[in-house]
Amino acid sequence: MLTTTTWSVDIQLFEGDDNTAAKATLISGQGSTRRRTVTGSGRAHRKESDPAVAEIGAEIATARALRDLADKLLGVASDDLSAVEQGEVHLTT
Repeated sequence: MLTTTTWSVDIQLFEGDDNTAAKATLISGQGSTRRRTVTGSGRAHRKESDPAVAEIGAEIATARALRDLADKLLGVASDDLSAVEQGEVHLTT
């Protein structure tokens, strides 16, 4: 039997001067006992020689936040698998 589950990631951007920060939050398992919240963060800084295009800073900061989130989610999965297997597990990217 095929089931479909949707997970959503909320991205918040914080921009000021030449700096942009992003926070990516995933809430998994909504409505279940295994509900988890995992958050990643990322930053971008515009050099004086770079063009002032806010979207570029947002894209870079968001990409870094999503990469951080992915790494943390793999850690959560590794810990969960270790508990199930009752032994140390290492997931690779």
